[in-house]
Amino acid sequence: MALATVFLLLGSAVSLSYPLVIGKVVDLITQGEATELIDFAALGLVVLFAALGLLTALRVYLFDVAGERVVADLREQLYSSLVRQEVAFFDSRRTGELINRLSADTSLIQDAVTTDASMVLRFGVTLIGSLAIMTIASWRLTLVMLLVVPFVAVGATVYGRMLRAVSREVQDALAESTAVAEESLSGIRTVRAFAREDTEVGRYGEAVEASFRLARRRSRLRGVFLGLVTFLGYSSIAGVTWYGGRLVSAGQMTIGELTSFVLYTFSMALAIGMLTSLWADMSKALGASERVFELMARSPQVESGQVTLEDVSGHLRLCDVDFSYPSRPEAKVLSGFSLELRPGEVVALVGPSGAGKSTVAALLTRFYDLDAGQILLDETSYEELDVDWLRRQVGVVAQEPILFATSIANNISYGKEGASPDEIEAAAQAANVHEFVSALPEGYETLVGERGVRLSGGQKQRVAIARALLKNPRLLILDEATSALDAESEHLVQEALDRLQEGRTTLVIAHRLSTVRGADRVVVLEDGRVVQEGPHDELVAIEGLYRRLVQRQFADSGVG
Repeated sequence: MALATVFLLLGSAVSLSYPLVIGKVVDLITQGEATELIDFAALGLVVLFAALGLLTALRVYLFDVAGERVVADLREQLYSSLVRQEVAFFDSRRTGELINRLSADTSLIQDAVTTDASMVLRFGVTLIGSLAIMTIASWRLTLVMLLVVPFVAVGATVYGRMLRAVSREVQDALAESTAVAEESLSGIRTVRAFAREDTEVGRYGEAVEASFRLARRRSRLRGVFLGLVTFLGYSSIAGVTWYGGRLVSAGQMTIGELTSFVLYTFSMALAIGMLTSLWADMSKALGASERVFELMARSPQVESGQVTLEDVSGHLRLCDVDFSYPSRPEAKVLSGFSLELRPGEVVALVGPSGAGKSTVAALLTRFYDLDAGQILLDETSYEELDVDWLRRQVGVVAQEPILFATSIANNISYGKEGASPDEIEAAAQAANVHEFVSALPEGYETLVGERGVRLSGGQKQRVAIARALLKNPRLLILDEATSALDAESEHLVQEALDRLQEGRTTLVIAHRLSTVRGADRVVVLEDGRVVQEGPHDELVAIEGLYRRLVQRQFADSGVG
């Protein structure tokens, strides 16, 4: 950018010199000088314009490259900030909105800090240089031309403030339309299943129309202001021509000097017009940058500790935990909740929907901080532990695992950075993945599609288990990992889960009897509180919530 600025200043100097040369040529013509002098002056102009063209090419190239570098860095920094935010942040933000910040908003900032900034400098130099030369040539004519400047300055100030506010609204509306599109396209199977394509098109259309109405208002502001500036700029040229003509008639100025002055007036009018247009672009960029830099400056609300443990036994205690989601602070999810998981123990957490089971899983990965109480790992508070280290100790297999749109091998190795092919295959064999992968033409390099759409539910689940096996965590959370599978898939997945649980402290959130019966202890949750606790057989034998849940779920099979 520094080198580009040098070329910009040199180009501005060249562009400021050509009106003087043209004025001299006009004087030579009007004075009847030899044609050789006229030819020489014209050739000088061609050389001057060639230099201007070269300097312009270098300036444009360097500023454009700098702009691309700036926006690339900006997007990387913004994305880095986003992925480090706490989970609660994403509970209240839509993915499409954040994607719009990464794409559209950063592009506006790119233009503002490079191309627009260079043009502001270029036309600013032209404006000041032209004004200085014109003042030296004729201060009277300069005063005539400057009569319009106060009107332009006042108008630009008012216009900039209004445009900045509207531009921010436009960017917010665009983010909303992007969010609607992302939501519909990511859920396209649901849209198709309910034949709601027209409804989604209508939703997106309404969002786009809302942004269009705001953009139309912005365009109206821009049109009125630029029209006023154009009128004032050309009026100044008319004034200069009128008063300059009178000076030429009085013999106080030559025709060539008037020609130079008019050309400088054109340059100033163009510079003022471009600067006002750039002011509009800068105002739009300011509206976008407020959102972007607000996100970049935001610190995650879950603060990491510094402690790491050399040897983790997997002893976990939740003590008098109170919790409500930050997006719904008025709704208490857990109240006075206490739970102990001893090293190597398998504990099943059951209860009706909404009792808080999945919330416990989220708290154990420290996606959220507690309202009250504490969680201890080997008698060390979660808040003291390094959060990245902690999450490496916890493995999660969810009901609907998320796979990335890359190969099976890459999805498995996501559990351990730099895993070797042998380690990946060993984890795949333990998770009953190797058999179906071996039958695929591309084997472990087979692409799974977005969210693993090219694999069946059971296959995705087994890949997720292989990923957890490779991670080798001390604490394992199985969040209804088999509830959505058919009998055959459940058998294969359960077999893989049994291997995964060996030697680990395991919390099982499930409804399937096969999983619950195998647990060392069953903890029954209702309205965020523990209401029963004990082995499966004991809880089934006594009257209570667990017995009712078992009877309700397994009445058809005669269990309980």
